[in-house]
Amino acid sequence: MIRLLLAEDQAMVREALAALLGLEADIEVVAQVGRGDEVLEAAAAHRPDVALLDIEMPGCSGLDAGAELRGRHSEVPEVKVVILTTFGRPGYLRRAMESGADGFLVKDSPAAELAAAVRRVLGGERVIDPALAAAALAEGASPLTGRERDVLDVAGRGGGNADIAAALHLSHGTVRNYLSTAIRKTGARNRAEAARIAREKGWL
Repeated sequence: MIRLLLAEDQAMVREALAALLGLEADIEVVAQVGRGDEVLEAAAAHRPDVALLDIEMPGCSGLDAGAELRGRHSEVPEVKVVILTTFGRPGYLRRAMESGADGFLVKDSPAAELAAAVRRVLGGERVIDPALAAAALAEGASPLTGRERDVLDVAGRGGGNADIAAALHLSHGTVRNYLSTAIRKTGARNRAEAARIAREKGWL
């Protein structure tokens, strides 16, 4: 029996996924959480074989939660991670693969395809939505550095230079430089537009 942890912030979607996957004879949903920062604790308590994680959740993203699950200090480093998202953004796929995810699927995949993907990753395969993989290859890697992403993320949530500097422990001049570079790299006119473009492409 495949033990599955399901993380999805929308209760109706989470319960529907759990019900559909629970119909599979060889899959048991052993834990459900609605926040990214609940994933690690639930995985340690229930010891799933596969963690199926939404990307956009309160607490922390599914990408970050998946990286923590597979990280050096995780209690369950052997768990397989499958990212499931509404947003088929190539940048998200690249970040998921860089963090060690074993699969990446969009939510409109049929339930049978999702169940098959769970079995395949448990068997050692890496499963990626083919259309999204093609789009990621066509678009190329994110031009933003890690610090530029951090600065844009805070700016995109309405933070001014002082907020960004305080949150990231940077000087005001360094914040201005990072913002200027990020705006140029995204082809935006200002920080708000740069953050929007980066988020739409899955770079944040």
